[in-house]
Amino acid sequence: MTFFARFWLAQVAFWRVLFDPAFAKRVADARAPEAPALPQAASREPQADQALHLLSLLQREGRLLDFCEEELAGFSDANVGAAARTVHAGCRKVLRDAFAIEPVRAEAEGAAVELPRGFDAASVRLTGNVAGDPPFKGVLRHHGWRAREVRLGPPPVAHPAALLAPAEVELP
Repeated sequence: MTFFARFWLAQVAFWRVLFDPAFAKRVADARAPEAPALPQAASREPQADQALHLLSLLQREGRLLDFCEEELAGFSDANVGAAARTVHAGCRKVLRDAFAIEPVRAEAEGAAVELPRGFDAASVRLTGNVAGDPPFKGVLRHHGWRAREVRLGPPPVAHPAALLAPAEVELP
């Protein structure tokens, strides 16, 4: 096949994989090597279970694991950008459903700020020429993030916590 024929096929397949789970499974089966089953390493620690649950939601809604585990070197910036938009939308939905997130600092990035004596050093990371004692005057390079509320429900008990996304098998 010519490069442009392969490129067009990749574009068609990309969108069909995103919106047709059965087709996506066939593609995954076609590219997955046969591998022996590994034993499940399920955690029973509540914090680990919550983290794994969040990771499974990011995979389910945004295909984050698929995106991060894919070797992107062979794809054009446009293809990576198109995939990133889909991953971004799904992951953003999960984060907004699971948390109320707000900036640490209200000022716009690039604004001049003054940090008084006794500022919350855990909430502000100083960079650049850090010397002396507060007050410090500088430029806000990133406003930071904090969770105001956590709405992430408990992980389902129907499957092991370490199972982030089940394999899909389409039957004829």
